[in-house]
Amino acid sequence: MVDTERYQKLGLMVGLELHQQLNTDRKLYCHCPTTTRDDEPDGTFIRRLRPTQSEMGEVDPAALFEFQKQKRFCYEYYNETTCLVESDEEPPHDLCEDAIDICLTVANFLHSMPVDEIHPMRKIVIDGSNTTGFQRTAIIANGGEISVGGKSIGIQTICLEEDAARKIADDDKNNMRIYRLDRLGIPLIEVATDPDIRSPSEAQEVALAIGLLLRSTGRVKRGLGTIRQDVNVSIRNGAIIEIKGFQQLDMLSTLIELEAFRQAKLLEIRDTLKTRGITQEDINQKSIDITDVFTKTESKVIRNAITNDGVVYAIRLPGFSGLIGMEIQPERRLGTEFSDYAKFWGSVGGIFHSDELPKYGITDNDVLKVRKLLRAKEEDAVVIVASSKQNCQDALDAVILRAKEAVKGVPAETRTPLPNGTSKYARPRPGSSRMYPETDVRPVKITEFRLNKIKKNMPETIEHREKRFIKEYGLSADLAYQITRSINLDIFEHVIKETEVAPTLVAATLENTLVSLSRDQVPTENLQEHHFIDLFKSIEKNKLSSEAIPTILTHLANNPNQSIEAALQATDLAMASSIEIEVAIRRIVKEREGFIREQGERSIGGLMGLVMKEFGGKIDGKIVRDLLLVEIRKLLEM
Repeated sequence: MVDTERYQKLGLMVGLELHQQLNTDRKLYCHCPTTTRDDEPDGTFIRRLRPTQSEMGEVDPAALFEFQKQKRFCYEYYNETTCLVESDEEPPHDLCEDAIDICLTVANFLHSMPVDEIHPMRKIVIDGSNTTGFQRTAIIANGGEISVGGKSIGIQTICLEEDAARKIADDDKNNMRIYRLDRLGIPLIEVATDPDIRSPSEAQEVALAIGLLLRSTGRVKRGLGTIRQDVNVSIRNGAIIEIKGFQQLDMLSTLIELEAFRQAKLLEIRDTLKTRGITQEDINQKSIDITDVFTKTESKVIRNAITNDGVVYAIRLPGFSGLIGMEIQPERRLGTEFSDYAKFWGSVGGIFHSDELPKYGITDNDVLKVRKLLRAKEEDAVVIVASSKQNCQDALDAVILRAKEAVKGVPAETRTPLPNGTSKYARPRPGSSRMYPETDVRPVKITEFRLNKIKKNMPETIEHREKRFIKEYGLSADLAYQITRSINLDIFEHVIKETEVAPTLVAATLENTLVSLSRDQVPTENLQEHHFIDLFKSIEKNKLSSEAIPTILTHLANNPNQSIEAALQATDLAMASSIEIEVAIRRIVKEREGFIREQGERSIGGLMGLVMKEFGGKIDGKIVRDLLLVEIRKLLEM
């Protein structure tokens, strides 16, 4: 409640766009498989991309921004799993019908209204992530809602998109970015909500609820990089900020909280500048060359720039003294925002500003000389940059642009999430001119017959499955909750279907044992579904005891190419024969006769430990208990 009231006062509004890869046999516009690879590519090619005008003759600002970086793009391809469609040497094929059906299934879950006819659109993207210079996207359904915490959150659209190429590396020396084409074209479903979310915690709940619905289809990919969130955040008098490509769902509330905090701080800075009488027109100073001030500088950054035929430039920012150093997010200040702009638009390493000086080898005397040259008053700030003449000019022009935005308040922009939940400037917000019709792909009509077929074959929701697992399989509420939301859910259901092993043992192994092994640095990511099927089939046939599961899984994780039989032999954990067990139990019962007569059937606990220790995981605890109980009762009846 406190969380809601706090953000209600701020006027927080949040909208989510969840993107999830679909698990189809083919890509969205070609028939290549939807698999990513880590082996060496078969070849590469290099492209440049440039923006085009819209039908209205306008150029999208985000596309223009990317073009001004003048990057080249190197694309890695595979002969067998990528084709000419990905390299934009062949027209796209018809839309993947399977991907459309999955989207229609989600639309039915969310009570969205499917369109009569699907028309793909081109969205200009020239950051190199698509060889064509645009991404294809198609609206599948409009409207709908999802209920979270008793509140209805509106759904704007459900779209079907092609995923981008996979970024491999940046070659800064050659101003080149390297992409791999294996991911390009994998179908993505995008579920966009209305800006109905009013707190960070509510946003996290909504994202989880939509994620569970997507997983309920049984047709979405799992694992790192298969799901991404774009988050639109604004507060009262702020601006709509789009934070793109966020993957850490457990950090979503922190991301939104820190963005709301950032916007509130920027509004404080705006109000301070207004109090100081600063307007945008006041920030029109030209940068000047101050290289002579630093001819004998101790600053390594500036000295290196001058040594490499660079220069040092500076500007005065009226009324900004004490504000550039103000923290607006943890470990990020207004000066950090200025620096982000300078780096992107001017290709410099960063900036120096008077709120942080003297520092970095720049002395008090240096600052005084610079302030004198710029005619800076006490309430003014100065910004310094060292690089080539053109880079310095571009960087300081970008700082002036950002300083003017600070007078207005919060600039509308696209930002990139950082690991700690903060974010940094990525590029300007795209405009409406970036979208135009795709003429190379035939539209797809959505028939009533198709919609009725979808409705008749709707999958079970995660929540319903959780209740069923408790009722049918006898799982505890906690274990049912864990397994239905686990990446191992499919494995669990396959094992239950193919063996008669107790479901609780299977679920506990997949959720608890694997977690424990991972904490012990066992490479559990090497374990495949067939390992678990073989493991539990061996338990079913009494070839392996449940006590040996951690050891066997550890061995298979370290030797994933070995069979279960080889693992049993290598670990010497094959089940002891029934004769061996019976002989050992009779001997132990005879040796502990006095203890048994004193304790009665309560002695079974201590005797169990002795038997289990003797066989070291080669026997099943339930079998041992049953045999011991028989022998104990025989002794007590004598």
